[in-house]
Amino acid sequence: MVGTYSGPDGDGEQLTPAGMIDAAHELANRDPALRSILERHGLPPFWARTEGFPTLLHIILEQQVSLASARAAYDRLAAALGGDVTPATFLLLDDESLRRFGFSRQKTTYGRHLARAIQAGALDLAGLARLDDEEVRRRLVALPGIGPWTADIYLLMALRRPDIWPRGDLALAVAMQRIWKLPARPSHAAQRDRSAVWSPWRSVAARLLWHNYLGGGG
Repeated sequence: MVGTYSGPDGDGEQLTPAGMIDAAHELANRDPALRSILERHGLPPFWARTEGFPTLLHIILEQQVSLASARAAYDRLAAALGGDVTPATFLLLDDESLRRFGFSRQKTTYGRHLARAIQAGALDLAGLARLDDEEVRRRLVALPGIGPWTADIYLLMALRRPDIWPRGDLALAVAMQRIWKLPARPSHAAQRDRSAVWSPWRSVAARLLWHNYLGGGG
């Protein structure tokens, strides 16, 4: 079901496609709402991303904009760099070039902070895989422009941790509102309380709810 990562105490799990399938069925047996999603839409894709600077930069681009807009900006950047998106190549680009690709002034600043932190050794992205969830969050949110949502999406998608509930994710709030027919989108506190029952598979519950959101489910 899961692989292991070598955390500070030698424990931890990394979600695999087979593990997601088993966990989705376990959650469906526990929760009628999640079972209804699985029955209507089937299993969600195993959304995952490669660890490293390109992925974290892409997630920063996704903050508060559509996924399509962020993807377009990232693709223009990658094309200009011949697919070689690294801290060093990113820092070679001037602000005007990044603006043309679709980077706002703020996200240009965030990207530069991230690239410089990696170059200086202040952030060891490869080393994050050996740390527990809270320590990964602590190290990421210490950087300008990386908040809880960005750190959680990196944990869930790139590090493939099984028990992450992304704080502040609008699509998840909408999906929860639809599936439970709530009068308003649930607050983060309400989402946290509802999602607690899905532990230790909150990342899989999030995938099911995203699947429902993308499918237009109610």
